[in-house]
Amino acid sequence: MTGAVDLPELPVNHHADHRGFSGFAGYVFGVTLLPMGHATARFAADLMQVSDADTVVDIGCGPGVAVREAARRGAAAVGVDPSPELLRIARALSRHETVAWATGTAEQVPLPDQTATVVWALATVHHWQDAAAGVSEMYRLLQPGGRLLAAERQVEPGATGLASHGWVRQQAESFAALCDSAGFRDITMTGHRAGRRDVWAVRASRP
Repeated sequence: MTGAVDLPELPVNHHADHRGFSGFAGYVFGVTLLPMGHATARFAADLMQVSDADTVVDIGCGPGVAVREAARRGAAAVGVDPSPELLRIARALSRHETVAWATGTAEQVPLPDQTATVVWALATVHHWQDAAAGVSEMYRLLQPGGRLLAAERQVEPGATGLASHGWVRQQAESFAALCDSAGFRDITMTGHRAGRRDVWAVRASRP
């Protein structure tokens, strides 16, 4: 009788080797993301109860769907992404006066300390180069009492290719542990439905 196969633990950024979304591929990816991102954006804004009292920083904003959703709810919002092409799409589609854009990575965000009341990363942590540094940067950006959200699609253990872009439970737990090490409090890891996808959500607050 064959026993269950123990799969190795995966880092939270198991697609850190992805070459990114630049050049023509960046434009194609950005346009593809536009219709796909609305459910996740609404889910994040609802879960974090975004209001006109908030300043939201979106790390890995892509074409800016979640940034515009935050602004639609009255928040000031800043989208951060390393891809000039994705930011160009985001700027072209934005009409909100409370929205700004910045070129940066999760590990180096060109914004002052304690800029935000909410910092989120939606389906991007699995691409970060240095997860611990990214979490520390989220802590730096948040005001005391500010809220963090990392959301990733739930994927099956052993998935490969595009099907592996997301987290298994162990990776969500590992990200929660990184938040604890960085000094966050009130850390939770929960499963949710966002549109047609099941997602893991890790939330925390800066003391």
